[in-house]
Amino acid sequence: MTVRLGVNPIGWSNDDMRELGGDIPLETCLAEARGAGFSGIELGHKFPRDAARLRPLLEAHHIGLVGGWYSTGLLVRDARAEIDAARDHLGLLSELGCAVFIIAETTGAVHGEPSAAPSSRPRLDDGDWLGFAARMTEFCKFLRDQGIAPAYHHHMGTVVETADEIARFMDAVGEEVGLLLDTGHAVYAEADPVALARAYGPRITHVHCKDVRLSVRDEALARDSSFLHAVVDGVFTVPGDGDVDFPAVLAEMSAVGYAGWLVVEAEQDPAKADPKTYAEMGYANLDRMAAEAGLYQ
Repeated sequence: MTVRLGVNPIGWSNDDMRELGGDIPLETCLAEARGAGFSGIELGHKFPRDAARLRPLLEAHHIGLVGGWYSTGLLVRDARAEIDAARDHLGLLSELGCAVFIIAETTGAVHGEPSAAPSSRPRLDDGDWLGFAARMTEFCKFLRDQGIAPAYHHHMGTVVETADEIARFMDAVGEEVGLLLDTGHAVYAEADPVALARAYGPRITHVHCKDVRLSVRDEALARDSSFLHAVVDGVFTVPGDGDVDFPAVLAEMSAVGYAGWLVVEAEQDPAKADPKTYAEMGYANLDRMAAEAGLYQ
């Protein structure tokens, strides 16, 4: 059992608020990520989306591709249409040897809207869950058949956000659907990532490691501030720099023999939080805590 440590480029350049880090070249991100110690990186909006251009860029920086976010629309289209829509993204990941396919249902999602209150996010009626789950299961079965593990990303501002929604989703979908455990989104939604890791450990196929400053989160929730405003205000940071109990989360993952990626995904305003400094801090802290949890054995 061993894990690998990766990073998401969102600390350098934000995908949803592109003025954050808009001036930072992709080459700077790749060099600083590798320099911090990370062996893999997820996709961001500045990455070329064809393997012929992306592969040499990654190889030049001696860093691999972990995977990348894919937005599903399974609340409004069937699995076959989703499979057709996902073929280019799947092809890129497959050509570059990725083992995981990150999924988030974004129909009606508000996390990317700077003026949208989180309370305005979409919610499913009781009668909608089973149909959604059936379509997601069919989509994920296709991915499994292609040799790549699906990882469903619970996320603020989407239809699967809270602990209850995660439970309802995981109970409804088939075993083909893996879970992406995101410590930051769990805590932001007032869920316990340790409990999630304990409940779904064998089904967790990917882990995003972001820390949370609870004082910022509590103020954002009280004001119903937009997700992006909370990001700018510093709700997230790298592991070991906030209030998430990472040793307890990683102990649960070690207990089930998790051997996938641990990815530092900690979006901040790079004008306030120097990406290189925080990447180095995040790697050092996560590397130490993973070792202490026995995840390198």
